[in-house]
Amino acid sequence: MKVLAVHNYYQQAGGEDVVFHAEAEMLRDHGQEIVTYTRKNDEIDRLDPFGKAALPLKTIWARDSYQQIKQIIANDPPDIAHFHNTFPLISPAAYYACRRANIPVVQTLHNSRLLCPAATLFRDGHACEECVGKAVPWPALLHGCYRGSRIQTGVVAAMLATHRARGTWKNDISAFICSTELYRKKFIAGGLPAEKVFCKPHFVPSDPGSRQGDGNYALFIGRLAAEKGVETLITAWKRPLRRRIKIRGDGPLLPEVQRLRNYSCGAVDLVPRLDRSDLFALIKGARFLVWPSLGYYESFGLVAIEALACGVPVLASRIGVMQEIIQDRHTGLHFTAGDSGDLAAKVEWAWIHPSEMQEMGRNARAEYEAKYTAERNYHQLMEIYERVISAARAQPRRIQLKAGGQDAIQSGSEARFS
Repeated sequence: MKVLAVHNYYQQAGGEDVVFHAEAEMLRDHGQEIVTYTRKNDEIDRLDPFGKAALPLKTIWARDSYQQIKQIIANDPPDIAHFHNTFPLISPAAYYACRRANIPVVQTLHNSRLLCPAATLFRDGHACEECVGKAVPWPALLHGCYRGSRIQTGVVAAMLATHRARGTWKNDISAFICSTELYRKKFIAGGLPAEKVFCKPHFVPSDPGSRQGDGNYALFIGRLAAEKGVETLITAWKRPLRRRIKIRGDGPLLPEVQRLRNYSCGAVDLVPRLDRSDLFALIKGARFLVWPSLGYYESFGLVAIEALACGVPVLASRIGVMQEIIQDRHTGLHFTAGDSGDLAAKVEWAWIHPSEMQEMGRNARAEYEAKYTAERNYHQLMEIYERVISAARAQPRRIQLKAGGQDAIQSGSEARFS
């Protein structure tokens, strides 16, 4: 099978980039042919003033990405196109380049951008779903949810509203992949066709092996930001709790974490960025991982399943995806989201009950083996691909026409942006 893998990199590397690379390598390892088309947001810095002025229109319809993908398909057609991120330089125009060539499209929904211009479902310290299901996401415009700017939010909202009106999400995409059942239900509630939305979790590309011993510190790995529950973590460790914790991350709350380290008399240790092998060594040395995120905005937790793979239990917020991935008193412990007192109590319990935590660690490893290995994920992904390709072949082939010099499709929506 030949797969066209498409991804727009953000300026700061994140989990979407990790998944894009991991899936491509997994498919190659199993003998599939992968062709990639990528753009990087670093390109924006090199644009001249006219290019930057045109960026809002490119976010809605990027003619250059459309033409480049059209050419890739013309030269050597893939069996299927798998998109990860199109925002902002690739744009939904790329879907249409595939559709006009009768190439089925799969879109992984890494975040909630189709439901929320900020892609977080989080605002002012709480979960927010005011834009879910709205043809025009006007509440986000009112609050300036994307980067705190009404102008930038307006660009994203215009992209979403345009393609909702055009029917892009329903007509040009054959299947969507969500990483959790919670998000699958949320996207269906937001208007995506239920029969097109599949649930396939992310995975750990290579088995790190299970840890030996109990671990002698708590561990947090993630962005140091309010929505990640970092303030809850900080407040918990300001209590008379003096259990050791290692924190790996960057973000706006880094100064607060640095102050906590100074206050903690050695109980808090800030860890620099690590390569993969050192990161797994860090995880294996932990008694447990703390996952204190505040809301439903979390679409998955890569570091949580990495902890499971290492046989390390997870203390997770009792909400949303955290509650779905971590089973209370089986693969970890739940605490009330945002409640630093409850978190502190669960940390103390975990510390003084080593045998129970060892059992949870064994369960964590079993959970990884059952759900999050590369081999299992490969078969899940191939099943989705094969279903989509079979459905596409069963449909009458669309006939490409030329009308006044513009590309068009005889069946379905006409080409409006070619």
